[in-house]
Amino acid sequence: MRSTNTSGIRRLLSEKNIHFVFDVSLWLKAVFALGEILSGIATYLISKELLVRIALLITRVEFAEDPHDQLANYLLHTAQNLSIGARDFAAIYLIAHGIVKLWLIVGLLRKKLWYYPTAIVVFGLFIAYQLYRYVFTHSALLILITILDLIVIGLTWHEWRYLRRALHKQTSIG
Repeated sequence: MRSTNTSGIRRLLSEKNIHFVFDVSLWLKAVFALGEILSGIATYLISKELLVRIALLITRVEFAEDPHDQLANYLLHTAQNLSIGARDFAAIYLIAHGIVKLWLIVGLLRKKLWYYPTAIVVFGLFIAYQLYRYVFTHSALLILITILDLIVIGLTWHEWRYLRRALHKQTSIG
């Protein structure tokens, strides 16, 4: 019975499965990176007045049910008090963050070895910033993104080591 469980775990953790999960995680990160770029562009192009109108439209039903709804009040307050500088910073941050992630992901998907340690360092810096922001926002989304980034870093490390071993075997055979 024990050997059956062990062989099942070995199959689950096979290089083929780990590589598949790595590729899927990269494609998911690529979709999120494109979303960040598009969100950054939209953030830059949307006027404060339009943002307040959208917030009012979204929160209208909540205010009708509960005028003291914390989330609705927070959303409306944020839209009303958003400065142009904060909006521009958010837009530039989202665009830059998305472009850097997309650039790294393309390099990883192309299996360029120097991208792996670079991606690990950059994703680690993103995690550090996300944890810093968490101290101020207490956003569960930041924790979720951080956990996903940690998984991607682990998979990137594993894939890098695997590719280096495979390359070493090729050069020592040939």
